Amino acid sequence: MDLITFKAFIEAFAFLFGLVGAILVIYGGFLAVWRILRLEFRKAQLTYGHVRRDFTRKLVFGLEFFIAADVLRTLITPGMDELLMLAFVVGIRTVLGYFLEREASLSSVPDQSQ
Repeated sequence: MDLITFKAFIEAFAFLFGLVGAILVIYGGFLAVWRILRLEFRKAQLTYGHVRRDFTRKLVFGLEFFIAADVLRTLITPGMDELLMLAFVVGIRTVLGYFLEREASLSSVPDQSQ
């Protein structure tokens, strides 16, 4: 496998992982809106805590795919600026993911706001 083919291969997977991350976030957002509307208008057997927890988990999962895409993109152009930017972005996304996951686990207490 030559360098051009390897680079195209990595770029394709970076794009794919970024796309999957975006799809997860968009899907989670639409699903959360749909469930909130059902909760408001039909009094579905859901709580805001359930909706929030599920949406948060999809956001965290999407962020993990974005991090993977950033790591792959940095493999292609591993300059010092790109490495610093990757470290900064991964740091922010990791901290954000940690606190979102923590929020999701804390909101596992049943929600009484119906």
